[in-house]
Amino acid sequence: MQIDWSEYSRVHAHRTNLVIHLFSVPLFVGSFISLLLYLANGDWVSGVIVVALCFVALALQALGHRLEHEDPRPFSSFLNFLRRWFTEQFLIFPVFLLSGRWWNQVSASKNGGAHES
Repeated sequence: MQIDWSEYSRVHAHRTNLVIHLFSVPLFVGSFISLLLYLANGDWVSGVIVVALCFVALALQALGHRLEHEDPRPFSSFLNFLRRWFTEQFLIFPVFLLSGRWWNQVSASKNGGAHES
């Protein structure tokens, strides 16, 4: 899979959205992994709690994207949403952060948004 960094950077240009992602992506990843572990151990109560945390992460990222000047591509289906959501959480954003692109985007952001090529 090839990542279109120009598109990703275009819809992740607002400094506040970038900071929200910095906290909400690990919240989602940790909650989702915890969910799998809790379900494997039959701990349904804890599973429900971490599902709620997964939705908190989703809601935070949705709020962050409302700050952006440009919207991401619309989802074509629920399956498309799931594929793109999980790919961003587990692959794209961690690479974006660890590669230094996140910091470059934050540094380039002025008054709410800037675009990196």
